[in-house]
Amino acid sequence: MSKRLFDLAFATLALLLLCPLLLAVGLWVRLDSPGPVFFRQQRVGRGGRLFGIYKFRTMHTGAEAVGPQITVGQDARITHVGAWLRRSKVDELPQFLNVLRGDMSVVGPRPEVPRYVALYPADVHDTVLSVRPGITDLASIVFRHESELLGQSSDPERTYTEQILPLKLHYASQYVRTRSLWLDLKIIVQTALVVLGWGKPENLRSSHGP
Repeated sequence: MSKRLFDLAFATLALLLLCPLLLAVGLWVRLDSPGPVFFRQQRVGRGGRLFGIYKFRTMHTGAEAVGPQITVGQDARITHVGAWLRRSKVDELPQFLNVLRGDMSVVGPRPEVPRYVALYPADVHDTVLSVRPGITDLASIVFRHESELLGQSSDPERTYTEQILPLKLHYASQYVRTRSLWLDLKIIVQTALVVLGWGKPENLRSSHGP
């Protein structure tokens, strides 16, 4: 089975099974605070093409205009519902729509905003952007609590660009070099286990690299 066929089948099945949850969450987001149900942000996809990523809105409307593009600790811009959505990763589920559209894969390097892609070293830029970005990958599992880590830093932006981003690119490059359907299935299972609290990101980090 080709990766694209797998993505289409998986995303379609996921959306059908999760439809009641998605509708309930959408209503919850709408009732919790003024603004749209979905948040769309420009990200960089395969070949450097820009696309709009879908997420459930977890911040107050206009939050991007009054703060950084990374979330740091107990960010005051996050809504009551948004805090739960972020902890549970349910805010990421609408990205199955991006998979159907062909913007993303189920598994692949997480897409970044243009300002951070501009910081990619030349030797990894083309490698990471040679595949569709994904809803999950090893880096998103290892750095599941990224906002909490940044909240402990006196300079979150510098910590992200100088410490976290290079490690994310390491995992992304590693994925591109070794990608296979079997690896995708393993990452999907690992993601589910960590989200459900049955796996530890630290173990994945030690077993897959720095």
